[in-house]
Amino acid sequence: MAKITVNGEKQDVSLPLNVTGLIKELLVENPEMVSVQVNEEFAERDDWDRIEIKEGDNIDFLYFMGGGTCNV
Repeated sequence: MAKITVNGEKQDVSLPLNVTGLIKELLVENPEMVSVQVNEEFAERDDWDRIEIKEGDNIDFLYFMGGGTCNV
């Protein structure tokens, strides 16, 4: 088991594992809408299958929410 941090929480995962596998393993909601940072660097979606998770990695799943002004 390898220890990583996901969204600020320690997790134990089995290696080898790539970003796509981690998303599936952790049942990340709306994976088509998520952005991923690995060690504070954004991971391109096309690279998720190639980015291998390593012991000590810090992974963040980010959802960008649109906002705006309410004119009432």
